[in-house]
Amino acid sequence: MSSKKFQIAKRLQGTEKNVWVDISKLAMEQKSINLGQGFPDFMAPESVVQCLKDTVSSDNPLIHQYTRSFGHVRLVNALAKLYEPHLGRKVDPMTEVLITVGAYGSLFSIIQGLVNPGDEVIIIEPFFDCYQPMVLAAGGTPVFIPFRPTKEGKVCSSADWKLDEAELASKFSPKTKLILVNTPNNPLGKVLTLDELTVIANLCKQHDVVCLADEVYEWMTYDNNKHIKIATLPGMWERTLTVGSAGKTFSVTGWKVGWVLGPRNLVHCAQIMHQNTTYTCPTPIQEAVARGLELEISRAGTPECYLTSLAKQLKPKRDWLARVLEEVGMLPVVPEAGYFMLANYSHMDPVDFPASDEAKDFKFVKWLTINKKLTVIPPTAFYSKGNQHLAENFVRFCFIKEDSTLEKAADILRKWKL
Repeated sequence: MSSKKFQIAKRLQGTEKNVWVDISKLAMEQKSINLGQGFPDFMAPESVVQCLKDTVSSDNPLIHQYTRSFGHVRLVNALAKLYEPHLGRKVDPMTEVLITVGAYGSLFSIIQGLVNPGDEVIIIEPFFDCYQPMVLAAGGTPVFIPFRPTKEGKVCSSADWKLDEAELASKFSPKTKLILVNTPNNPLGKVLTLDELTVIANLCKQHDVVCLADEVYEWMTYDNNKHIKIATLPGMWERTLTVGSAGKTFSVTGWKVGWVLGPRNLVHCAQIMHQNTTYTCPTPIQEAVARGLELEISRAGTPECYLTSLAKQLKPKRDWLARVLEEVGMLPVVPEAGYFMLANYSHMDPVDFPASDEAKDFKFVKWLTINKKLTVIPPTAFYSKGNQHLAENFVRFCFIKEDSTLEKAADILRKWKL
């Protein structure tokens, strides 16, 4: 017997599909080399792992009990100390920092805490796929604006994808509550420049809009590209909520610790949502992250500092993957940051896809997984329907993997070419 009362809530209808669930399931079934979901297949830094070991073996009984709802005291203090030099201001750890279950939890708490039904939320494409369903679940209306490639049909940099300033300005209206700015961008790897951020900041101030700055890849920049926090621009601290991630910072995505920094009144909105959902995050993991951050702060400016050494470890992987993709006939978009690389596959040998209503890149990824045992991610998952044509000839590779894993993937592509 079925009943309308047993159906999914209306505010969630249309958000059921999830690229990570679908593609990861297929990759497991096919036992493929997985360069899809973004997590390392190598060990996290020994120092932060040791912090967790020391924490759980502590003789302090409170380490295993609830901690402060808005963030373990040692962790919020470490984050304030870490970010004050980058923000150029003092940060009150008790009122201007919130700890959540991953950056996902930060995004959810901010959007649910700020967006009212009917509010418009500007989303820059490509976007991390949870942005749209989170806005819809809050009753908001997503308004999309894409980065557009300026160099078609050739190898290029993520810097070659641009926002049209007039088009961006046209997306702001009296209903605009929030703009989501992901820099460095996933999946593109683009680092927004000072000029690009200034355009966004000026529109936010002109239209009295809050900026949600998703900056989880902040430490992984290459080729002297500099990550600039939009919150540091004139007049932006008071209207910006900045999101970070321990999972990305320390290569421990399974620890699921994220954070929000911003002015007290805006952080409070996210705090109220957080306290009425997860309430608090695991105490031992927060303690371990705090200890890890304290250690990295003491190592700042040295080769041992993981905040800067990870990018040095990843850059050769990025460069090698770009060469391999070009060698086999793909056109990589070389990222300025992060650990993902888009590549145009449309010049590869034609593939006969089974008939379906799916986007072309989804068909290609499933074909590649089943027939070649290599899994990547279809980037139309990061676009609204109206702009999916911009991504249907691309796939996303993850290169934060062991060299041996990348070599196996390269071998598959080279054999396919032959």
